[in-house]
Amino acid sequence: MCSLACPFFLTAAEENEQTVKMSDLPAAVQTTIKDKAGSNETVKIEKKTEEGKTVYEAVVNKKGKEWSIEVDATGTFLKQYQESKEKEEKGEKY
Repeated sequence: MCSLACPFFLTAAEENEQTVKMSDLPAAVQTTIKDKAGSNETVKIEKKTEEGKTVYEAVVNKKGKEWSIEVDATGTFLKQYQESKEKEEKGEKY
């Protein structure tokens, strides 16, 4: 059953993600991402919709490992997690 339904959900999720530049983000979102990332390199930033709300996900390279920082549209920090582990398990890279 999932073989028929899952591709739809993956496609729908991908359509909700859009790569954006730091300069295009609201000021409060930029501030939170910069504070959380510190001097680490920001690899990419995506704007996505989760449960009807705009969320920004910044992928940051910290000592060779990729971490995701999620921030809502008001600049409120939501969560941070190591992205590399998830990508390694799936065999994906940025």
